[in-house]
Amino acid sequence: MAEIEFELVFALPEGDHDAFDLMDAVFEAGFEDAIVGTGVPGMIGIALEAASDHAEDAILDAARAIRKQLPVGSVLREVRPDLVSLADVAKRLEVTRQSLQKRKMPLPSQGGLFRMEEVAVVIIEAAQGNGAGTRKGRFSVEKAARWLSAGKPARRVNAGLAVGVIDGATLEIREDAKHFLYADNPATDPRNSAGAA
Repeated sequence: MAEIEFELVFALPEGDHDAFDLMDAVFEAGFEDAIVGTGVPGMIGIALEAASDHAEDAILDAARAIRKQLPVGSVLREVRPDLVSLADVAKRLEVTRQSLQKRKMPLPSQGGLFRMEEVAVVIIEAAQGNGAGTRKGRFSVEKAARWLSAGKPARRVNAGLAVGVIDGATLEIREDAKHFLYADNPATDPRNSAGAA
């Protein structure tokens, strides 16, 4: 069973939305321990933990349950952590950003942000004493494990939202594209192989 810690960001329909009503909506969806952010007008951010056989299902099941309680017209915009800064990672691991900068990190993907799943590999290897350098990292990996595990499924859901495999309003996955969301290697579509007609 995949247990992950992640954030959902929804765009709200136009109009005024009471912050307390939005928080109540999240709690009524069954996420009493969620942290709800309403500081950006027209948006709501929700930090929570969920579990399922597939991490992507944990994200989408939570998003569906919450969306049903939010104002009609709310749309899932983003799942985090997907791209992260070293400061974000350092805070979760209870170390300084500089201690992470001393380690060989993957190349940044966009605007100095790193793909969470690539950073997680480096952190786990360092905590085990493997990878670049011989010193074992003094990271709080146990405390951050659920968050570190959310990078890949968050990226997959975000990609699905971006290309229309997942409908942002209904959160349904297109039937003909489910294998892309759940595949270990989405690039290996049998229809695109050399032997396909």
